[in-house]
Amino acid sequence: MGNTIRIKAGEVVVSAELNNSNTAQSIWEALPIKGKANCWGDEIYFRIPVELGTEDGKEVVEIGDLAYWAPGNAFCIFFGPTPASHGNEIRPASAVTIFGKITGDATVFRRIRSASPIVIEKEDTE
Repeated sequence: MGNTIRIKAGEVVVSAELNNSNTAQSIWEALPIKGKANCWGDEIYFRIPVELGTEDGKEVVEIGDLAYWAPGNAFCIFFGPTPASHGNEIRPASAVTIFGKITGDATVFRRIRSASPIVIEKEDTE
């Protein structure tokens, strides 16, 4: 079982489970991270202080996936189609590294607007 994080953006607070990838470990070690949300369709992304390449890149992702986008050193939250999507698929701008998954309803991120503050921190599981 991977590490658990908490994502806070405005009134939205969700938990997510990280996978066992090198990318997930690097992001875990960089926490807490603060940023400002950028919205691109049903994706929120923001630059983080982690510089990595793409690890097992995916061109299509699933709702609730957390991904790292190497060209922008960005933390991405996917909760629906993006401008690059065809039909109902969820397609990033280019290949991303999946490093975790939202536990619960990821569509709550539709309430978040660009420039909203966002915080990612380790979740206290004690």
